[in-house]
Amino acid sequence: MFASLIRRRSGSALEGGSDAAFESTTVSLSTAVPRPMERRTDERVSAMLRVAKLIDASGEQQLVKVKNLSAGGLMAIVGNVPEVGQHVDVELSSQKIPSSVVWIREDVVGLKFDQDVDLGELLAGRKPRHGFRPRPPRLQIPCKASVRVGKLYYSVDVHDISLGGMKVEPIEEYCVGKKVVVVVESLRPIRGEVRWYADRRAGIVFDKALEFDELTEWVGKRLELASLKASYKNN
Repeated sequence: MFASLIRRRSGSALEGGSDAAFESTTVSLSTAVPRPMERRTDERVSAMLRVAKLIDASGEQQLVKVKNLSAGGLMAIVGNVPEVGQHVDVELSSQKIPSSVVWIREDVVGLKFDQDVDLGELLAGRKPRHGFRPRPPRLQIPCKASVRVGKLYYSVDVHDISLGGMKVEPIEEYCVGKKVVVVVESLRPIRGEVRWYADRRAGIVFDKALEFDELTEWVGKRLELASLKASYKNN
């Protein structure tokens, strides 16, 4: 199965992007951790694993741009740079992979997986033994938001957010299928649609995905605010 993926040319889903680094994630059959400015001599293929989630030991989360991926690790552009030797979890295609930081160059880091991964499973977009389609990485950043449905406004808690949508609570079941406008503090108003409802929670899919830099900048502001609040309480 993996050999057929290697032979496949990159499809239109990767075309038309303005950020070359973001649109050119490459995958290697090697088990070595990708290195900066590396020229690969083995086969590689454009992958759909362009965005991953990084979780550090304290639980802090951020989205990262995956530039190179191998069975043994990855190279990624990060917003909040970790320290060499730090243990982290990388979420790729709904798989959480224990890893450690082995090198840093400005905002690019090299992560070594604790155990080599099955690249065939990752590229096929399946979680081993479960067989469900992975969803985009979601960040659990608790905050408040306002959701406008027609002429009604709901004040909601945001449970998680991704480039393509968010989960909110509380909301009414009649909102399923309705067009909405979501306003989150420090983030521009976002148009979307309520796609599902369960136990007063709802999933909203954005009409147009957020830009990677837009979401990461917002996450940075939320983390900075949380740090300032914690510092104020300690003083």
